[in-house]
Amino acid sequence: MKKPSIKNADKDLQPEYDFSAGVRGKYFRRYQRGANVVVLEPDVARFFPNAETVNDSLRALAGIIRRQKAVAK
Repeated sequence: MKKPSIKNADKDLQPEYDFSAGVRGKYFRRYQRGANVVVLEPDVARFFPNAETVNDSLRALAGIIRRQKAVAK
């Protein structure tokens, strides 16, 4: 497979895109370990200011589900 030329790449970029301060490979190692991106709807996102609160809430919910399943058996 041929690497795209710079001329072709420039055709896809809009003039307002500015990558001059970008860092190549900044999240590469983290992405290699595994990434799971979930987009929250705006009304839900208002309740979760950061990833930590989302994870804490989901862990709590998972615990409730496990307890409910254990009681149902």
